[in-house]
Amino acid sequence: MKRSFPLLGFLALALPLTGCDQLSSRMGLEDPAKKEARLDAEGRAVGSGCRHSGRAIEDCYSIYTWLPKESVFAGWREMDEYMRENKLETVAPQLPPPPPPETTKRKKKSNATPAAAETAAPSPDKPPEPASPPAAEQPAGAAGKT
Repeated sequence: MKRSFPLLGFLALALPLTGCDQLSSRMGLEDPAKKEARLDAEGRAVGSGCRHSGRAIEDCYSIYTWLPKESVFAGWREMDEYMRENKLETVAPQLPPPPPPETTKRKKKSNATPAAAETAAPSPDKPPEPASPPAAEQPAGAAGKT
């Protein structure tokens, strides 16, 4: 029984400490060495992706400002060497480039009157109203009444 008490005490102390990494990551606290390693790996991946797609290194720097320039350049240079050795061509992007940030803002509503807006485009939730028949097709009694 005396042997199990220190073991239980050790487990009781060690068990709560196993979640420290999870708690610190949820609170936004990150080890500076791990953060630097993560950003370096991200920068190298972005740099090689930029080179593979034929994007200039200066463009990569301006797009990915939060990544360290030295790691972006290292990834760009590694991919450049790899592509030259294996005689690979750049890959053209399949999607159009994203719009600049200025065009993604909501447009201001026009100063047109609501009546003009209704006649310009019918509302999608209301069915269009049927047009009234011309005066020639209306019954004789209904022609004078409106």
